Amino acid sequence: MPDKLDAYRSKRSADRTAEPVPAEGPLPEGNDDTFVIQEHHARRLHWDFRLERDGVLVSWALPKGLPDDPKKNHLAVHTEDHPLEYADFAGEIAKGEYGGGTVEIWDRGTYECEKWTDREVKVVLHGTHGDRSQGRFVLIRTGENWLIHRMDYSPDENADPDSKAAPAKKSTKKTATKKASAKKQSPASSTSTPGRKATSANTSGAEPLPELIRPMLATLGELPPSRDDEKFGYEMKWDGLRAVAYADGTKVRLKTRNDLDVTGTYPELAELQESLGSLPAVLDGEIVAFDAKTGRISFAALQQRMHVRDAAQVRRLRDQSPVTYLIFDLLHLDGRSTVGLTYEQRRELLESLELRGPHWDTPPYTGGGGRKLMAESKKQALEGVVAKRLTSRYEPGRRSRDWVKVKHSRTQEVVVGGWQPGQGRRAGTIGSLLLGVPGPDGLEYVGQVGTGFTDEMLADLADRTRRIERRTSPFAGTMPAKDSRDARWVTPKLVGEVRFAEWTRDGRLRHPAWRGLRPDKAPSDVVRES
Repeated sequence: MPDKLDAYRSKRSADRTAEPVPAEGPLPEGNDDTFVIQEHHARRLHWDFRLERDGVLVSWALPKGLPDDPKKNHLAVHTEDHPLEYADFAGEIAKGEYGGGTVEIWDRGTYECEKWTDREVKVVLHGTHGDRSQGRFVLIRTGENWLIHRMDYSPDENADPDSKAAPAKKSTKKTATKKASAKKQSPASSTSTPGRKATSANTSGAEPLPELIRPMLATLGELPPSRDDEKFGYEMKWDGLRAVAYADGTKVRLKTRNDLDVTGTYPELAELQESLGSLPAVLDGEIVAFDAKTGRISFAALQQRMHVRDAAQVRRLRDQSPVTYLIFDLLHLDGRSTVGLTYEQRRELLESLELRGPHWDTPPYTGGGGRKLMAESKKQALEGVVAKRLTSRYEPGRRSRDWVKVKHSRTQEVVVGGWQPGQGRRAGTIGSLLLGVPGPDGLEYVGQVGTGFTDEMLADLADRTRRIERRTSPFAGTMPAKDSRDARWVTPKLVGEVRFAEWTRDGRLRHPAWRGLRPDKAPSDVVRES
C-alpha cells in the first residue's frame, strides 16, 4: 500500500525546508478531530485548510479563504496530504522551495465529522480564535476541483441541555505563539495589541472596522530645537493626496480628507488587501505619482489622476501614470483601535506588517536626526519633513502641534472665489483666478494667480467655474478695484493650492504660482498658513 505522504516528501527536502518532513514509517494515530487553517503568503496569497484523517492532514488550498456567506461558494483545490506535525507549523519556507513564502496559523481547533466520502466532506469547526472559523462547512467535489460552502449553523445545536452553553472541544495540539508584546498594549484596554498579521490574536470582544476615521493634521512650523530632537520621529513630507485605507479583510476602500471615496479612481491600490491577507486594518498614508522623466514624486503627475471617474480613462491612466500609496500610520488593527497608542508604538506595529508591494510601501521614519532628514528631503526635491512627537496619540480630525510640517518652500491652500478674463493668447479663457482664505468674517481675499497653469488646467477650470457662476462677490470686505474689475464671480466651492514667496503686510500672497486643484479638501479645511 503506498505511503500517504509520498507526494508530500517528493516535493520537499528536510535539509532545505523548515517544514516537518517525517521519515517513512507507520503513520501516527490520532483522534481524527484536529483542523488547522494556515495563511500562506506564497507566490499568490491563499489559505490552506487541513483536516486530520487516518494519520495525515487532508488538505485543500482556498484562494479566497473560508466563505463567510452561505450564498457564496469558494474554490477549494485539493493538494497532497500533509503530516500531522504540520498542524503546528508557522514560519518561513525558503525562496525557491516548493510553496516558498510565509506560513502563519490563521485558526485551529477541533472538528466534528458529519460525512466523509470521495465526493463530499461535511464538518463542524470549533476554532480557538472566536468565531473566525466557527460553523458548518461542506466540501463538494466538482470534477477536478472542489468547492467549499458555508452551511447554516447555530452554536446552540451542540449545547448541553443542562447548561447554558457547552464549551467547544479543545485541540490536543499546542496553539500558535502570540506575537503581540505587552509593550504594545492600548492604555484603554488590557488586551494586547496584535503583532504581525495578528494571526494569533483573540477576536472575542473585537470592535467592528470603523466606517470613518478622519486624518490627524499637522501644523506648519520649524524643526524642533536640538534639545528636543530625540523626542520626535521624522518622516518625509510627501507631495500627494492624503487618504485613509479601510481594509475589511476582503477588499480595500479609500477615502480622502474630506470623506470622498476614491477607491475607483486608483484601482491599482485594490491589491493592498493581499499584503494584509485576511487581516482587517485602517491605514493612513499619501497617494503619490511620479514624473515619467525624472522618476521623482510629482504633484503635477498626480493631477491628471485626481479628477477622473470614467472607468475606461481610469484604466488607461493607471497604465500610463500609476500611483503608489505611501503608508505612515496604523489606526485600527484586527478588531482593535490603535489611535490610543503612542506614535512610536503605532509605527512599530505598522512596520511589523511589512506592507510593501507593487503600488504601496511603508517608508521608514527616523528617531531624531531632523536636520539631516530635512537636508536629504531637499536633495530628493521633496516638500520637506513632518516631525511627530514619539509619545503623541492619534487625534482623528484634529490639527495638532504634536505633528509639525516643515517645508522648503511655502505653499498655501486657497478657495477660488472668481476669475478675470485673459488677454492675448489667453483671450477667451481664464487669465487669473481670484483667491481667498476663510477668516472670522467670511472669505478673505488674498490675491490673484495667473501663472503655473497648463492648457489642460485652464480648460478644466473654465468648465468647473462655468457651472458655479454667481452674480455677486463671495469675498468679505472690499477688494482692490483693479482686481474686481471685469471679474466673474463663482460660489466658493473649489479648493486649490499655490506656491508663493511670502505674505505681504496687507495679507496678500506675493508671487503666487498655481499648483493645481485639491479635490481632497473642502473650503472649510483651508486655513491661513503663517
